[in-house]
Amino acid sequence: MSTRALQIGRTGLVRRGLRQEYLTIGWNCAEAAIAIVSGVIAGSIALVGFGLDSVIEVSSGVVLLWRLRSDADECRRETVEKRARRLVGVGFLLLAAYVALDSARTLWLKDAPERSIVGIVLAAGSLVVMPLLARAKRRVAAGIESRALHADSRQTDLCAYLSAILLAGLALNATLGWWWADPLAGLLMVPIIINEGREALRGESCECHSS
Repeated sequence: MSTRALQIGRTGLVRRGLRQEYLTIGWNCAEAAIAIVSGVIAGSIALVGFGLDSVIEVSSGVVLLWRLRSDADECRRETVEKRARRLVGVGFLLLAAYVALDSARTLWLKDAPERSIVGIVLAAGSLVVMPLLARAKRRVAAGIESRALHADSRQTDLCAYLSAILLAGLALNATLGWWWADPLAGLLMVPIIINEGREALRGESCECHSS
């Protein structure tokens, strides 16, 4: 295949990646607003934390827009790639710190939230959308060999994991009164989030396989 054909194919992948990041940013802006407002109303630290996680994901999406818009400049591509990857990694570590502190605080205070139907619907929706979006990002990441975009796809995966945790916590609290289920699951997620952050910072999170 000629160099020009390869470049045209790469340009198409970059455009697809840009669309995915715009979708990520739009979804997470709405998710953050709904989660934080409904969390405050219900007194749910888990929901507020989920909303703040969405804010971090918006920041990650903005970083990836910067990375993808710089793709055409081969001289800058590698430099921007490394910086973008580090910023995504820092986002993981900030998220891990917040989840750990928030979960420990909830367990210490025994702060049981009120039932939130809005939160349950939001978590269920995110649990459907985020895995599909993460998989699409990994395909683009493999095509343009972007570790930064692959790291961002892992953050999207984590959003799905946190959605499952939130959904389980809200459902168990609403049906059985198990207020501690959500913060305990959150603490179990912290080592996974930290590991992803470390791999992103070291540039080890992309094996360049589409899956």
